[in-house]
Amino acid sequence: MGLERVIFIPAGLSPHKLATPPAPAALRCAMLEAAIEGEAGFTWDDCEIRRAGTSFAIDTVRYMRQKFPGARFFYFIGEDNLAALQTWKEIEALRLLVEFVLLARGERSSSEGFPIIARGVDISSTDIRNRIATGASVRYLLPDAVCEMIRCQSLYKNE
Repeated sequence: MGLERVIFIPAGLSPHKLATPPAPAALRCAMLEAAIEGEAGFTWDDCEIRRAGTSFAIDTVRYMRQKFPGARFFYFIGEDNLAALQTWKEIEALRLLVEFVLLARGERSSSEGFPIIARGVDISSTDIRNRIATGASVRYLLPDAVCEMIRCQSLYKNE
């Protein structure tokens, strides 16, 4: 897509995952930092973690637009989140502020007219956490440094 930069933003408190407490914020930030280390054009921002309360995309996008005035924003969304997109807080306002890009996983019946990035590997955070919880391997699905952090901290074993 010719993007100048991709900013990864770990959720503070996801409104769609309130029943499952997330891994500690500092660890999630460390894993993210390890995952993108050495990747030109990749960076991260902890704005959602620093902000109190539930993390809503509209609040984050408004913050980013203030931080980078005049920038064109693309919001990457996993295919598994597409069905619930209409339930997002202030979705119509959000649609005016960003261009959604669908990260596709296999066959799909609709992309809602969004540009699509087809991935060669079917990876989802839910699947990774489930694999860890059942003792299945996540090798090649995550960078080695992230796998080691998850193992050392015994993350996602009880999900």
